[in-house]
Amino acid sequence: MAKKNVNEMSFLDHLEDLRWHLIRICLAVVIVATLAFIFSRFIFDEIIFAPLNMSFPTYDFLCKAATFIGVDTTFCNDEVPMIIQNRTMAGQFSADIWTAILGGFIIAFPYVIYQLWSFISPGLHENERRHAKGFIIISSALFFLGVLFGYYIVTPLSINFLANYSVSETVDNQIDISSYIALVRSSALASGLIFELPIIIYFLTKIGLVTPQILKKYRKYALVIVLILSAIITPPDIASQVIVAIPILILYQVSIYISKIVVRNQIRKEEQHA
Repeated sequence: MAKKNVNEMSFLDHLEDLRWHLIRICLAVVIVATLAFIFSRFIFDEIIFAPLNMSFPTYDFLCKAATFIGVDTTFCNDEVPMIIQNRTMAGQFSADIWTAILGGFIIAFPYVIYQLWSFISPGLHENERRHAKGFIIISSALFFLGVLFGYYIVTPLSINFLANYSVSETVDNQIDISSYIALVRSSALASGLIFELPIIIYFLTKIGLVTPQILKKYRKYALVIVLILSAIITPPDIASQVIVAIPILILYQVSIYISKIVVRNQIRKEEQHA
């Protein structure tokens, strides 16, 4: 049966179409998650637990930078003062399952974006649909860049600060595996989603909810929101918050330029059809 034109589809037809796109997304995530589960030992030893080793690239770089300027820092310690342990019967199994699902979502993200684009593209103009490949590539690149930023910057900064923070010498940091993985997961995933800001602004501008003037007008409020987000996904020290806030502010400025380009193209089209 031929597929209905988007203008002929009812609300229930759209829901049915969305359901199949979501099913495809879930299947893709499950398939990749299964592969991640098979190689879980490598993922945990070489990726998840890598920031617990002081030879981690971020620690090495920050230690050399601190040494160069003559500042004492915990980034030059011999080890991270933290022990990871499991306190529940199904703790390690649950950690394995949820880590595999998260890995499946991250790796399958380009396909997820492709399915979402396939759902919304019938409502777009022909010239906009031609940009599908570029949209998928840029969205995926921003997401992966954000995940890497969360993993290599936010995660080690958080671990180093929290592991070395102590209210008393009588307290040892014996961290449950679920707590540790939650930190790594939230740092990487939150950063990946935050880096999608230019894409979000693009669509908000397309539908008229955002303009460059609005973004400029509320820039100072955006700065406050960025600092709050930085405080949420990083430890409560100023240096870490600034490190995280800088790329977000850059993304915000990039979003303003993107909004300008969208508005300019819309005005140009209106003038051509006038």
